[in-house]
Amino acid sequence: MTVRPTTLLRSRVFAIGVIAIAVTACSDGSDTVGTEPAGTVTIPVGEPGDSASVDSAPSSPQQPEGFTTIRARITEADGEVCEVCLWLADDSNERGSGLMGVTDLGEAAGMAFRFDEATEGSFYMFQTPTPLSIAWFAPDGAHVGSADMEPCLDTEAGECPLSSPGTLYDLAIEVVQGGLEPLGLVAGSSVELIDGSEAERCPLVP
Repeated sequence: MTVRPTTLLRSRVFAIGVIAIAVTACSDGSDTVGTEPAGTVTIPVGEPGDSASVDSAPSSPQQPEGFTTIRARITEADGEVCEVCLWLADDSNERGSGLMGVTDLGEAAGMAFRFDEATEGSFYMFQTPTPLSIAWFAPDGAHVGSADMEPCLDTEAGECPLSSPGTLYDLAIEVVQGGLEPLGLVAGSSVELIDGSEAERCPLVP
């Protein structure tokens, strides 16, 4: 994944392995929906055309480091409300490193990219081998778009397809591809990041 507003975040391969991600499902009331795609999502900072070295794969699963988590309240199109836990990237450094080197999201359903100001920046998948789904949300919390994003591994960064909602947003949520619908992150939904809910880790599920 990569976002390209005035500050560009860029994805590349950091490791080849398996990402095991448990997605808390809101719509059907089930506890988890498990997926195990191949590859590792990585999000370092860069500009179009920059070269990026490929680091060797870590020998053991690695969760995001240096991030807090946050609770997100999702109001689905039918009015049903649920909460999930997400990793939080809310400054330029965190958004720049994102999921780099991560092979295990632990109890989090995905990662929230929160911006201080609304942007129309695009995302792309340069050197990101794991297919992802992304949903964008306007400053009022309303869903304004979503997309499935495929890896872009064999081309220059500037030639990778771009994904954008085509309108202003200040929050983007990434999950493993196919994970938006189980969370209710579809057209007609809205999301609120809950103030005061930041924590070192996701709370244990009762």
